[in-house]
Amino acid sequence: MTARIYRPARNAMQSGRGKSKQWVLVHELAVPRTIDPLMGYTSSSDMEQQVRLSFDTLELAEAYAQRNGIAYTVQPAHEPTPKRVSYPDNFRSDRKTPWTH
Repeated sequence: MTARIYRPARNAMQSGRGKSKQWVLVHELAVPRTIDPLMGYTSSSDMEQQVRLSFDTLELAEAYAQRNGIAYTVQPAHEPTPKRVSYPDNFRSDRKTPWTH
């Protein structure tokens, strides 16, 4: 049973940083998923992959994994990309380089 500890990236569809400040511990797949022949649902007998734990810091997540004897790997945190200049800034009068067609 191996777990992965990571900090999720922010949602690309929104400008906020919600749900991207906490560290998440998820268990890796121990048993491959199977397709139900009757309904076509994807299922698995491994209940651990349904568990998703959130922690405020990386140290708390690592302490939880060590305390419960869970082997884990840590993925480095995603660094946010620098904010782009907004569109109206292209037409400002105090722009460093003049804007022309």
